[in-house]
Order: sequence, then C-alpha cells, then structure tokens
Amino acid sequence: MRCPYCFRDEDRVVDSRTVDDGDAVRRRRECLACGRRFTTFEKVAEDTKIVVLKRRGARESFDREKVAQGMRAALKNRPFSDSEIDALAADVEEEIRSFKEEVTSQEIGQIVLRRLFEVDEVGYMRFASVYKGFERLQDFTEEASFVSPAVLEKREDDRDVGE
Repeated sequence: MRCPYCFRDEDRVVDSRTVDDGDAVRRRRECLACGRRFTTFEKVAEDTKIVVLKRRGARESFDREKVAQGMRAALKNRPFSDSEIDALAADVEEEIRSFKEEVTSQEIGQIVLRRLFEVDEVGYMRFASVYKGFERLQDFTEEASFVSPAVLEKREDDRDVGE
C-alpha cells in the first residue's frame, strides 16, 4: 500500500480488525520509509454487489441502509436498538446474498416482512401497511386476521420448547 505521506510502497500492518459487521477490514499500517502511520479499509469489490430490479424496470445497487431505514420506521418506539435493527438488515442482506446476485424489490420486501414478523408483530403491521399499500381500515383488519393465528401458534411453539 502506498504511504499517503511519502508515497513509498513499503509498509507493515500494525493492526487488523473487521468492521461494518464483518463487511470490511480496517488495517492500521506503518510506513517503513518515513515511520508515519495510516489507516486503510478493504471491502468486497463492486462487481460482487447485489443488483436490485425495481418495479418499473430500473436497476440499482442493493443498499442495506435503505432496508435498515425501512425497518427503523416500522420499529419506531418499539424496544429495538439501532444496532439490533442494523443486525436485522444485515440478516436480510446475508439471506439475499446467499442465493442471488440480482433480486427484485418485491423479494426484498417479502424477506423484510418475514424478519419483522419473527421479531415484532407491530413492526410487521407497520411495514406491511406501507409495503402492501393499505388504503382502508379493512386492509389492516384482514392482515391482522392473518397475523394473529400465526403469532399465537408461534407463541405456543415457543412455550412448548421452554417446558
């Protein structure tokens, strides 16, 4: 790595650690020529990025922060920290990355819905109302009638495991 101070190509790595939930490596380096230290970051190359196919046909790079923002809105005033929400968004990205390089925005929405359903039914309903475009009270009641039996079943299963 070229030193940003003397522009020589001789350095040694002093410290190395993962950052961004393991998506990048931070390295502290020391230039062997001038002795100054500097920091570098390594990330996966752009060509391994996930491409999102939007509803109207446009393509864009997957942005985990967009997923996290949507989840933050759905989980606002719920008992979740920013780091927990970031971890949920990372789980969504990991699931997508495990099977595809191109994904539709609808598939992302379905994965987010499933993850929210697993952790918080209120957050699920909030996200579903935007994602599915609820326009009437009946839309909420229909979704709630679908969610309620599944939540009760999940709670019974959790209780059985704990006994």
